[in-house]
Amino acid sequence: QVQLVESGGGLVQPGGSLRLSCAASGSIATIYDMGWYRQAPGKQRELVATIAATGTTTFADAVKDRFTISRDNAKNTVYLQMNTLRPEDTAVYYCKANLMTLQNRVRRNYWGQGTQVTVPS
Repeated sequence: QVQLVESGGGLVQPGGSLRLSCAASGSIATIYDMGWYRQAPGKQRELVATIAATGTTTFADAVKDRFTISRDNAKNTVYLQMNTLRPEDTAVYYCKANLMTLQNRVRRNYWGQGTQVTVPS
């Protein structure tokens, strides 16, 4: 079994910063892309940022220049550094990893349980 466990969410004032972490564990053979998505109340889940195993990154326009994504392949962990937070960043943030397990060698997406980020207006 594979688990993705997020941490680092919370309440932060506008203009503040938070760092989210997501650690993947279990019978993992290879992790490919990792990323962060978010879902605000009443809205669809949207992409925030992704990072490939090579380190190539992509960002949503809404967070570009404020958020950075990084990963530690030795720890199977992805990070999201969020700076200059705004009320519109309020959402549940989900981690996703595209990976292959040792058991079935099938590449698929796994999701974390989500962590709440709240930026009051």
